[in-house]
Amino acid sequence: MAGGVVVSASGGKEYPGKMTLFVFLTCFVASSGGLIFGYDLGISGGVTSMDSFLLKFFPSVYHKEKEDVSTNQYCKFDSELLTLFTSSLYLAALVASFFAATVTRVFGRKWSMFGGGITFLVGAVVNGAAESVFMLILGRILLGIGVGFANQSVPLYLSEMAPPKLRGMLNIGFQLMITIGILAANLINYATAKIAGGWGWRVSLGLAAVPAVVIALGALLLPDTPNSLIERGHAEQARSMLSKIRGTDDVQEEYDDLVAASEESKTIKHPWKNILEKKYRPALTMAILIPFFQQLTGINVIMFYAPVLFKTIGFEDDAALMSAVITGLVNMFATFVSIATVDRVGRRALFLQGGTQMLICQMEMVLGSTLTLADQNRMK
Repeated sequence: MAGGVVVSASGGKEYPGKMTLFVFLTCFVASSGGLIFGYDLGISGGVTSMDSFLLKFFPSVYHKEKEDVSTNQYCKFDSELLTLFTSSLYLAALVASFFAATVTRVFGRKWSMFGGGITFLVGAVVNGAAESVFMLILGRILLGIGVGFANQSVPLYLSEMAPPKLRGMLNIGFQLMITIGILAANLINYATAKIAGGWGWRVSLGLAAVPAVVIALGALLLPDTPNSLIERGHAEQARSMLSKIRGTDDVQEEYDDLVAASEESKTIKHPWKNILEKKYRPALTMAILIPFFQQLTGINVIMFYAPVLFKTIGFEDDAALMSAVITGLVNMFATFVSIATVDRVGRRALFLQGGTQMLICQMEMVLGSTLTLADQNRMK
């Protein structure tokens, strides 16, 4: 593109520039922040299905599963303490996300990622060495803080580094790393469940340190984004970085827009009050309801508890863990499809297609699990 500004089909501005190797590498490293969230989603469900783990920390659940043949699998895992173990990460991530927003703005995206990686690393060590439920929950809280910081800073970093016309593809890199983390965790669970001596769960939980080290070290190597540099008063560095990531010196218009946006944001004294104004309501509504209903689909529950869910409908331990691996493979493959198509067919088309597929598949899941559980009850 020679110069000037064009309007894309989606209605947003496009500036001069191209996809550079520098941008690809920085976005690839930053996307690795998704590994920590994906690994936790995949690892915890498999660990809670391991007999040695349940016997050590949740013996009541273990004995109900092994001895109470009159109760279905769902009720056997009905434990407030076990629920606290699994949910503590997400509660911590929720609280941490509010603090992470300030850290990300004041100190920059890379330091927020670094802090998230270090906190996640400490949590992984605590969980891998756990000797009590208290240590497990403490480790989960630290993991949650790490997830909160990474989920706050990584998508923002990617969107600010990516060229506008490739922003969708590069942003999905974060989701791709989440799916890779899930798949890796499922494969690790399948292997560690076979370790003699009943300490395989320690390996599964402790290996969360690997993606934590990746994002922490990666963050140290990452440059600041132009947006972050402008926000913190480093205007000349921001322009130089913008020229570097766009692969052209013709960045004045984009630079001016970034500066203008930063200056305008500083004039807003009450941002939380402003977003409630009428002109922002359509965007605010979509920003809240889309992730809200996405969570209500239960996809995180399905990915998290995949081995337990498969055991509930009658799968043996190995088969349940392998079924979770297959689920992770399909998830990763679908993400590659999204990366290849999002900037060509648009977000709305993928949104509608994905929603339709989830509706059909979840109806099949409900029907299949209901019939299976009904058959199990008749056989008792």
